[in-house]
Amino acid sequence: MLENISFANPEFFWLLLLLPIALLWYFFKRKEQTATLKVSSIQGFKTSSILPKLRPLLFLLRLLALAAIIIAMARPQTEDISTKTKTTKGIDIVMAIDVSSSMLARDLKPNRLAALKEVAADFIKKRPNDRIGIVAYAGEGFTKTPITSDKSIVLSSLREITYGQLNDGTAIGMGLATSVNRLKESKAISKIIILLTDGVNNSGFIEPQTAADLAIEFGIKTYTIGLGTNGNALSPIAYNPDGSFRYGMRQVEIDEELLKDIAKVTGGKYFRATNNEKLEAIYDEINKLEKTEIEEFKYYKYEEKFRPWILLAGALLLLEWLLKNTLFRSFV
Repeated sequence: MLENISFANPEFFWLLLLLPIALLWYFFKRKEQTATLKVSSIQGFKTSSILPKLRPLLFLLRLLALAAIIIAMARPQTEDISTKTKTTKGIDIVMAIDVSSSMLARDLKPNRLAALKEVAADFIKKRPNDRIGIVAYAGEGFTKTPITSDKSIVLSSLREITYGQLNDGTAIGMGLATSVNRLKESKAISKIIILLTDGVNNSGFIEPQTAADLAIEFGIKTYTIGLGTNGNALSPIAYNPDGSFRYGMRQVEIDEELLKDIAKVTGGKYFRATNNEKLEAIYDEINKLEKTEIEEFKYYKYEEKFRPWILLAGALLLLEWLLKNTLFRSFV
């Protein structure tokens, strides 16, 4: 009866301390409450009935009734809580991903592009209340997915990203400008770009500085990530006769000064990821830096449960009265 029950007035439970006191009073004073008669012999009054011994049952019923009344006074009730969330400040995010041949380098496992896709997918899943789009760029840039709240579409598009969909090269300006174009009409409170590259700008007809100026104009914050180990990495250096890549050690070159400048002027931050763990930590940090404000409403519904205890107390008192006036009538 008390399962999943809370009490609105639990202070009434202090009254339960009166019950053992009443029980002790009854034990020590019951003989004084019973009339006595002194006779020389009780031989003729002996009976085989056990009713006299059960007489304390009447007082016990009264105590149980009192306990039920005290529980009812404490107002037992069940509580049903329902919640409703509302996004008050959403964020629109575009992930600009370098898909040049150098992203197949194996300093991250199994390679840079595969490692990025895994970490980016986890990041997307942690942003259920934001709209996200994907821009892929190499020698040119294109929108893989416009900003959308449908995470299944975004994740599907991310999985489809591979090398070879664009002309090779690293057009950082094109990737950034294409991302800005996707966000410029956004009405979101916060608009951000996460731009990742593993190289130096060497392609495209839009300069990175020009694209950064566009981001500033439209109030778009840009986080930049330089991906690649320090020193040399096992990277594609030529094609084999069968069309596959031949790998060799190549110096990792990332224009960190450019990436730092883009992040600084747009109000973002630059990160350097040299391995899988650091890449994951970077996306976790961005996830913490860019919080979506969510309003949560809680609705409480209470259902009073004191009535069964009142009925139980009434039933116990009625039982006491019936027993007192029937079975125990001759002994009271």
